[in-house]
Amino acid sequence: MQPAVPVTISCADKTALSALLYLPGESPVCAVMLAPATGIKQRFYSHFARYLAEQGIAVLTYDNRGIGDSPKHAQIMANATLQCWGQQDMPAVLAYLQNKFSPIPLHLIGHSAGGQLAGLMHNAEALSSIVTYGSSSGSLRNFAAPYKYKAHFYMNLFIPLTNLLCGQTQSHWLGMGEPLPKGVGAQWRRWCNGQGYAKTEFGSRIHQHFYDRLTQPALWITATDDEIVVPENVDDILSLYNNLRVTQQHISPGDYELAELGHMRFFSKHSQACWQSIVDWLLGHSFNKKCSTASH
Repeated sequence: MQPAVPVTISCADKTALSALLYLPGESPVCAVMLAPATGIKQRFYSHFARYLAEQGIAVLTYDNRGIGDSPKHAQIMANATLQCWGQQDMPAVLAYLQNKFSPIPLHLIGHSAGGQLAGLMHNAEALSSIVTYGSSSGSLRNFAAPYKYKAHFYMNLFIPLTNLLCGQTQSHWLGMGEPLPKGVGAQWRRWCNGQGYAKTEFGSRIHQHFYDRLTQPALWITATDDEIVVPENVDDILSLYNNLRVTQQHISPGDYELAELGHMRFFSKHSQACWQSIVDWLLGHSFNKKCSTASH
């Protein structure tokens, strides 16, 4: 396998995102955009991306604007939102894959927000399938104590307070990835206090979306020890993706002789035993797509 290749992704508004392309040794069977969780840098996914590349799958990781090696200047940190991650950054990443790898099948792997935001992508119908880990609506109303109190503290006290005092959400103070642009934190707060994640702002801030247009097969993976992803909130986010053909996979760390998966450790190099099912899914749905295309 080749070393990861640095790539610059140009968004429609001219924002240039930092990305890394992991290529297999031979022509890829399919290509994947790996959409990160809120505030998580792309290098967090390097072991997972390399593993997929070793199985013949090209993988493009990236940093959303305001995160990692992507632009963090004052204007970005003042104006970036979850919505523009979904409407600007993610479509640009997929367009890069379309330009570079068409006509091979393209897939999305979304971690948490990376799966939640896919319905905001104007070009998401080009995806052959969607795979998510840890994606739910995050609706505060469905959490049980004691996590409910932690979630309310973070969303309704920590976010507005650090936005006010520091001009950004200081997520790193709590070990939650990178500092967030204040608009990302503020919109995240509103969506988690509502219902249906982005649905909270349909018709107000969000005037166009594509959640109900997506009809692809989707693999929705959750872990038994992920306190953030409760069943009610999985149902809540899937109510937006009401036309996806969803296969739910609820896994336990004990099934793979692991101590923990939680919300983050699925992508750790120690969790490699969990990854083969994703490879099988991607290869299977790439083969099915090629066969369908050939028949026409």
